[in-house]
Amino acid sequence: MEKLLEEFSLGLFFWQTLLFVLLLFLLYKFAWKPILNAVNEREEGIKNALDAADAAKKEMQNVTADSEKLLKEARAERDALLKEARELKEGIVSEAKEQAKVEGDKMIKQAQATIESEKKAAVADIKAQVANLSLEIAEKVIKEELSDKKKQQKLVDDMLGDIKLN
Repeated sequence: MEKLLEEFSLGLFFWQTLLFVLLLFLLYKFAWKPILNAVNEREEGIKNALDAADAAKKEMQNVTADSEKLLKEARAERDALLKEARELKEGIVSEAKEQAKVEGDKMIKQAQATIESEKKAAVADIKAQVANLSLEIAEKVIKEELSDKKKQQKLVDDMLGDIKLN
């Protein structure tokens, strides 16, 4: 019986080995390639997903950097526009002040010229009035002086005396 058991064990071992090799062959022939392909595809998909995630991360960093750059540029442009507006305002105010000063000086000169011309006219009028008054006074004095013959003679003599002395 021992021999039978030995033969049975040896036969069983042989058949088990043969079935195992046959199973390996069938797995290799029909299942190994699809399983390996599925595993490779899964590995490739995971690798692609990781690459896409890295690319998306880099793209986000680029977008963030671009948006920060655009924000800095916008701030710089805003600052430049504000500076330009301030300079323009200061220029306009300065120009308005200068124009007001020029206009004020012009008005003052015109007023001074008007005052001077009115002063000259007033002085001329006063001179004319003084001359008229002087003539009227002289006429009255001369009429009074010349109303008497002796006084006329004395006046002529005095005038002739003044001329000879000079």
